[in-house]
Amino acid sequence: MIDPVLLRNDPDVVKRSQRARGNDESVVDEALAADAARRSALGEFEQLRASQKSMGDRVKAASKEEKPALIAEAQEFAAAVKAADARAKEAGAEFDRIASRIENIVIEGVPEGGEENFVTLRTVGDVPAFDFEPRDHLELGEMLGAIDMERGAKVSGARFYFLRGVGARLEIALMNMALDLAMRGGFTPLITPTLVKPEIMAGTGFLGEHADEVYHLQDQDLYLTGTSEVALAGYHSDEILNVEKGPIRYAGWSTCYRSEAGSHGKDTRGILRVHQFNKLEMFVYTDPANAEAEHDRLVGWQEEMLQALGLSYRVIDVAAGDLGSSAARKFDIEAWVPTQGTYRELTSTSNCTTFQSRRLQTRFRTESGKTAPVATLNGTLATTRWIVAILETHQNADGSVTVPEALRPYLGGLEILSPVEGT
Repeated sequence: MIDPVLLRNDPDVVKRSQRARGNDESVVDEALAADAARRSALGEFEQLRASQKSMGDRVKAASKEEKPALIAEAQEFAAAVKAADARAKEAGAEFDRIASRIENIVIEGVPEGGEENFVTLRTVGDVPAFDFEPRDHLELGEMLGAIDMERGAKVSGARFYFLRGVGARLEIALMNMALDLAMRGGFTPLITPTLVKPEIMAGTGFLGEHADEVYHLQDQDLYLTGTSEVALAGYHSDEILNVEKGPIRYAGWSTCYRSEAGSHGKDTRGILRVHQFNKLEMFVYTDPANAEAEHDRLVGWQEEMLQALGLSYRVIDVAAGDLGSSAARKFDIEAWVPTQGTYRELTSTSNCTTFQSRRLQTRFRTESGKTAPVATLNGTLATTRWIVAILETHQNADGSVTVPEALRPYLGGLEILSPVEGT
């Protein structure tokens, strides 16, 4: 959740953030009132507890004649302290409930508005041009024996698929290429669990307004993750980290699951929007003072990957109303998809400041020796969806696809993906 000190000392900043997101700012006043009630109840409890301790000292020092009356008085104090403790806990829970409705404070400079109000920061690479009618990724994938949607639907239903042959090899090659890049950047590889506890899912902010997009196993009370960000955020929950020497970086490789609620009729062809896919996710813990610089570094690694694959793309600053609840700023990188004649998101990277770490109790020691919440950031470095842009961008008239040079070592030197018979 947000910093209660910021809420108390500068509520106008919180209200501005709510307005920029298009959210109700009246919740800020509700949270302020709940915070005042919480602090008052806690003060009452601590005052009574101090009196109880003083009473205990008096009982110990009392004469035999004085003790019965003092013990009776002490018992009354104990009951009052217990009741005050319950009121303080109840007030604290009420504050948490209200404050949890306030999404992360948007960083100054983030565009206001909704999905369409993003700002393009830069466009890189020439949009591919063809002297033939380009095929879409699914037609190419079927010709190459790389994508099988029909059997995916037969086995699992709509929005499922098989990657086979060079399709399976292509995804693994992408992941390994991204992993090598991440390791050069100081990331530690992790293969993460894809089932997590409710408190971890809630701590990362994924059980808010988009909770219907998450698969829940009710009998086990576990959630299937839509990104390894969730498990990586929980990895150091309830810990104090040493970030004095620099950021702690992880690269999480996992299968991801999304119900795609509300996307009926959108991107139903091919593998652009599916229920299951693989992803390599960068995740960083760092001193909050260094978070914005680290955010730029994550984008730099993403761009390095896209440029190496010969993809045309743009980097956008996502508008406040299109941010997830935990993100204070998000940059998306969208690659050109020739048959759609537009840019489509391949990566996103978010600066979540201290929003997740406050919920998950992940801290670091400041120069004063006190603990404070760390900043967390995340960003995609490769995912199944990239195959869409690679196939369409590098296709040839005969249905073959030229493998980007940087990817060839990960495919055993293969230079051309050729159509196959009998797929």
